[in-house]
Amino acid sequence: MIFVIHKHKATHLHWDLRLEMDGVLKSWAVPKEPPKKPGIKRLCIQVEDHDLSYANFEGEIPEGSYGAGIVKIWDKGTYEIIENTKNSIKFQAFGLIFKGIYVLYRFPKAGKNLWLLFKTK
Repeated sequence: MIFVIHKHKATHLHWDLRLEMDGVLKSWAVPKEPPKKPGIKRLCIQVEDHDLSYANFEGEIPEGSYGAGIVKIWDKGTYEIIENTKNSIKFQAFGLIFKGIYVLYRFPKAGKNLWLLFKTK
């Protein structure tokens, strides 16, 4: 399966982590650069799914459109799910920058969209 991380300069600079799952790109907005080493945790918000074709998108989304701003691919590659439960996704990423074992952990009491992203190794 593929992943892509878009660096997205919209209203605020953020990174969009996208994982291919169930025929779409499941997506999370990460306000700070995704962690490259263990010990760094990033809050993220799950946002709407995107079509798989969006994995190759780079360019400018026009003003007045959802996500208006400049989008560049920060990293992309493949990944394998190690464990997937209701409140967490553990996976191994094989990118140039984003590589290693990561966990997306959902805060069940904080609403369905609030997650934590961290690298385990």
